Amino acid sequence: MTLIELVVTITIVSVAVTGVIGALTGTAVQSANRMIQQQAAAIASAYLEEIMQRPFTDPNGGVEAARAQFDNVDDYNGLPDTVVRDQQGAAIPGLADYQVVVQVGAGTMAGVPGASVRLINVTVTHSSGVRVLMSGYKTNHP
Repeated sequence: MTLIELVVTITIVSVAVTGVIGALTGTAVQSANRMIQQQAAAIASAYLEEIMQRPFTDPNGGVEAARAQFDNVDDYNGLPDTVVRDQQGAAIPGLADYQVVVQVGAGTMAGVPGASVRLINVTVTHSSGVRVLMSGYKTNHP
């Protein structure tokens, strides 16, 4: 082989390797985003499930200040968790890049009076910009 053939071969192999590495890098980034999105969906689902387990009406008629004391659906309205927390309000390690916002408001369902329906929206946002919205309805209708 001559020196020119060797240089051309090295150049062609370098271009091919660069293309393969570029493709693998893109796949790795997309894989990370999917993992973040799945984690955000799991967090939103956990919050929504916690809220849906609470009664529609306030059993004691008071306003609870801490999440550990929340005893009805409306107590969660406006809940901003700058980090993911458990039901007692303790931050969950490893989830500091996620933020949770809960909105509870009037909802509409056919055949159910408006005062008996709450629409619950749980929005989970990751610091990378990934955002997941999960919604559910709670009714006080037999």
